[in-house]
Amino acid sequence: MTDTTTHRPGLILPFLRPLYATLNESAETLLRVVAGGLLVTHGYGKIMNPFGAVGMVEGLGFYPGVFWSPLLAATEFFGGILVAIGLFTRPAALASAIVLAVTIYFHGIVKMEGLGGAEKSILWTAIMLYFAVRGSNSQSVDARIGRQF
Repeated sequence: MTDTTTHRPGLILPFLRPLYATLNESAETLLRVVAGGLLVTHGYGKIMNPFGAVGMVEGLGFYPGVFWSPLLAATEFFGGILVAIGLFTRPAALASAIVLAVTIYFHGIVKMEGLGGAEKSILWTAIMLYFAVRGSNSQSVDARIGRQF
């Protein structure tokens, strides 16, 4: 049988081990809540005007825009809520990561902003991919209902 445990380097200050162990899950929860909450904030304007991005999404090659624009709005707004509270965390984070990957292309290539213009999208995409793979933890609605994808 193969050992699947990961080797972690020893701590330089081993007396901090209990602090790290105590804060480990809370730090992950904080990252999930903040990332989801910021996605809700970012999607709020789009959910108030779900057809407002029709021209932009069609400009990226997503036709018909009247389909993709509300889907974009719902993914950002409702997906952010789901990630923040930890309900259906994996599929909500995956959908958000896909939307955010498109924003990397939009800012980095279409608007020719390069890495500087796409860096926030890259960071958000990485965070959402983390939660798409990791799922939620014990401090989530998924854990309260005892199920997750």
